[in-house]
Amino acid sequence: MTLPEPRTNSFRGRVARSGETPASSGNVANIITVARILLAPLFIWMLLADGGDDGLLRYLAAALFVVAIATDGVDGLLARRQNLVTDLGKILDPIADKVLTGGALVALSILGELPWWVTIVIMVRELGITAFRFAVLRDRVIPASRGGKIKTVVQAVAISVALVPFPSLLGGWFDVVNVVLMTAALLLTVVTGIDYLVQARRENRRR
Repeated sequence: MTLPEPRTNSFRGRVARSGETPASSGNVANIITVARILLAPLFIWMLLADGGDDGLLRYLAAALFVVAIATDGVDGLLARRQNLVTDLGKILDPIADKVLTGGALVALSILGELPWWVTIVIMVRELGITAFRFAVLRDRVIPASRGGKIKTVVQAVAISVALVPFPSLLGGWFDVVNVVLMTAALLLTVVTGIDYLVQARRENRRR
């Protein structure tokens, strides 16, 4: 029996349909992920162009962020349902989340609406884990953990609420809601980052 030749082009394969044959790296789920990355600069420009004036651009930026971050669930659902999970997708998906959420955090800090130390702690964790993933890429692909996915959801909710000028609409008491949500996102970010390193150490010992 002759074994099938390994694929030399990862972009050959299924793009959208379900099946058991290899999926293309250019499948529809990965395309949605790339679109999320490309939307990030537009969102950041709109947010900074408003300059904290809570004008139309601020609301449009908030809406664009919500739409873009919502695609995280769409591409993941498509990848699992249609069996389109690829190593490229496992790498791009967390990167897309970090580009979008990281850009939002930096922009909010530039506008003076979020302490820089919060943004720095979150970004150091996110960039550090991303660098770690690339460092071990030759040995294995590390997908987002369950805790990491929960962290991403909480971050998305906290940032979405911070982007919409609710205090101007509902009153200053809503600042407390923003603080509680961002604190939860910060704690989950740090805890899951430590968990990634602990799990990686266990895996290295096992190997």
